[in-house]
This record gives sequence, C-alpha cells and structure tokens, in this order.
Amino acid sequence: MNELWERALSTLRGKLSAENFDTWLSPVDCDAIEGDTAVLRIPNRFYADWISNHYSDLLLEAFEAAAPSDAPKRLRFEVDELLQEKVPPARPAVPAPRPRSRASAPVERAPELPSSPSTLKPTDLNPKYSFDNFVVGPSNQLGHAASVAVGSAPGKRYNPLFIYGGVGLGKTHLMNAMGHRILEDDPGARILYLSAERFTNEFIWSLQNHRIDEFRRRYREGCDVLLMDDIQFLAGRDQTQEEFFHTFNALYHRDKQIVVTSDVYPQQIAEMEERLVSRFQSGMVADIQPPELDTRVAIIQKKAEAENIPLAAEVADFIAHVVKSNVRELEGTLLRIAVKAELLSRPIDLELAKDALRGVLPPPEQALTVEDIQRAVCAYFGIKLSDLKGKRRHRQVSYPRQIAMYLCRHRLGTSYPELGDRFGGKDHTTVISACRKINGLLEGDDEQTTAAVKALEMKLGA
Repeated sequence: MNELWERALSTLRGKLSAENFDTWLSPVDCDAIEGDTAVLRIPNRFYADWISNHYSDLLLEAFEAAAPSDAPKRLRFEVDELLQEKVPPARPAVPAPRPRSRASAPVERAPELPSSPSTLKPTDLNPKYSFDNFVVGPSNQLGHAASVAVGSAPGKRYNPLFIYGGVGLGKTHLMNAMGHRILEDDPGARILYLSAERFTNEFIWSLQNHRIDEFRRRYREGCDVLLMDDIQFLAGRDQTQEEFFHTFNALYHRDKQIVVTSDVYPQQIAEMEERLVSRFQSGMVADIQPPELDTRVAIIQKKAEAENIPLAAEVADFIAHVVKSNVRELEGTLLRIAVKAELLSRPIDLELAKDALRGVLPPPEQALTVEDIQRAVCAYFGIKLSDLKGKRRHRQVSYPRQIAMYLCRHRLGTSYPELGDRFGGKDHTTVISACRKINGLLEGDDEQTTAAVKALEMKLGA
C-alpha cells in the first residue's frame, strides 16, 4: 500500500507546484484500498472538503498511473488529528510592502493555500501592457474609453467599471493599463490587482487560520483601487460572495475605484447574488467583442513591430482572415510563423505563412442556417432546443426565442411564416411581434439585449 501511495505522490509532485503539494498532500496518508475506494487519512475536515473539490480527479489519475489494473475509482476521507503536526504552519506576519509597477498579471494555477493577507505582496502589474500599445477598434472602443477615464480619475466617474468579453480579447491588458496610468499620476496609490480565484483562496485561508480581520483590513482599508479579474469565479460561492459584497460596499462608500472583469454580462453570470449583479450594473458596463478585420490587421502589425518581426502587409492580411477569435490567437499565430521563418532561414512571405499554418487552417465557411442560430442561442442562454421551439411563455425561454427569431430574420431574411414553422408551428404574427420587440429594445439601447445580440452576432461570424 505504501509503495502504491508513494508512486501516486511521485506523479502528483510533477503536476503541482511545490507549495501546493506541501500544503495539501504532504499531510495526507493513504491507509488502504477497500474495493474500489482509497481510504485517505487527513488532518481535519477542511482538508477533506478542499481536496475533494480541487484534487480528487488528480488523485484518481495518479492512482491509475501507479496501478492501471487496480486503481481505485473513489476516495474516502477519515480524520486523523495526529496528522495535524504535518500541516505547514502559518507564516509570521510582516508589514505589507508598497505596490510596485512591474512583474506579471495573476497566473491561474491549481488552487493553492495563500500566505497570510499581511504577508501577501500586492499583485504587481505587467509592464508590457499599457494604453499606448492597446489597439483600439469598434469592438473594444467603449471598454478602452472607460478604462482611460478610470485610469485618469479613479473613483470619480465610472465606479464600478465592469468589463466583459471572451478569453484573449484584452480585458487583462486594460486592467494593467489602468493600474499603470494611476501609478503614473499617484505613485503611492495602493492598487490590488488579482483574480477572483485568489480572493477566494485568501478568504478561505483567513477563515481557516482565524485571520479574517487582517483580510478585511487589507481589502477594505488598505486599498485605493481594486482590480479583480474573472469575477464569474465567485458564482455559486455564497460565503465568498457575501464577503465580496461587503468589501465592495466598504470601498465604494470611501470613493475607492472598483474594476471587475467577466466573460459574460452581469445578469448572465449563473448563481451570482442579485445584489452583487445590481452593484455591477450601477456603474459603467462595457463589453469587448472579437476584433473586426481591420482591427485584427492592426493588432498583428503592432505585435510584429514590438517583436521586431519584418512583416509584409499581405501576410498580416492573411493572418487576420484566418484567425478571427481573439487577440491572443492572433499574436500566437504571428509568432508561430516567425519561428518557422527563423528555423528555415527564410523571409516571412505568404507562401511560408500558409505552410506554417497548414493543418490548423479552419475549414471553408458554410452558409449560416436557422438551426445554427437556434443552437447558438440555446448555448448562450443555457436552454434546451425543445424549449426554444416549444410553447412555454416564461421569460427565461420566451426572451431567447424572440432573439433567435430576430437573428434569423435579420441575418437570413427568412420569411415570417417559415420562421413560425421552424420554431414549433408559431403563427407568423408571433414572429413579427418578436422581431419588432427585439428591434425596439436594440434601438432603445437596452443593455442586456444589445450585449446578447452582439455576442451572438460575433459567435455566428458577423
């Protein structure tokens, strides 16, 4: 048994940071495997909850790697207080250092036990992200303008600022740029830039180690600007949401700037308390969409200039036509081509670019259909296709149905009677009413409808 457990631990050491491993797995022992269940002895119930939520899959994979034919399929935890002595001690408190303006943005790793709030250094800002090297286009113009305003006058105009959009579209760039601009004007500003996951981990650590007062002083009194990425991570975490709600209020009432980012519009974050959603919407809500063709070309050219990569206009245009999803993929594609050119000692021309991307080029685009739009709307709103086509009139279903009808009419020009048939036999007057309603909401700048239609248009290849 000990040999099997040691082999499993050896596998896990290679997958986790030393701090994660020492904190969460070193204090754990495996006594036996009973049938298909591994019996793990842990210091306390907190370890059981944390390991079960964050490391159970990794543990089972490690057992399978150690003994493919006899690997357990389940874990059972038994508290052994004698193991408490193997738990790493809390670090001694020292004065928190002043913020600096360099180093990297928060890196998402497996959840780890933070050091105490008083010893955690403020998350520093990445020097490569500034407003000067942010490429502005129609897809990100509002988010950029709001960020510049916040950077120039934090806590004055757009507070809170909520920026939402997909992965790799520039939210992190804008967060760092705001921090740099604020520090340029006020080098003593106390800026905390972190992910919602890190906030959650610090909060849990503080509760476990009876240091919640320090945690609250750090975030409610020791902070002038709070920049928090990926607020959707708090979804479903009721106690952490409660803590963040009071943190938000404490900062807001002291005129401290709050900026949060998310992958979706505030009301579309599942399992987020309504009072938090209301707070997010009380300030400025700005979206960032995938960049348009001209913006994609400009992003590629800007990256090539920054990396000293000689790039012909036709190659930049080719990349922009191939990669449409986000900034990160655009830049990654450019670097992939540049590496191939360097390895082959060839100039970057159109032929080399096509060769470098052979095998990763997307298939030829096919004509959009009503079914494509229906599936996209169902995925966006998290409803079933049968409900979209059904007769339920609850707003949770009727509103997505109206948007789907509008998009089909707007994008495909499908006739009202045909749309009625394609949506479960609806009367054509129902379709007309739905299209008029959504059109009216868009013309009235309804935030939720505008955000949903924009996101779906981009997903469908507008």
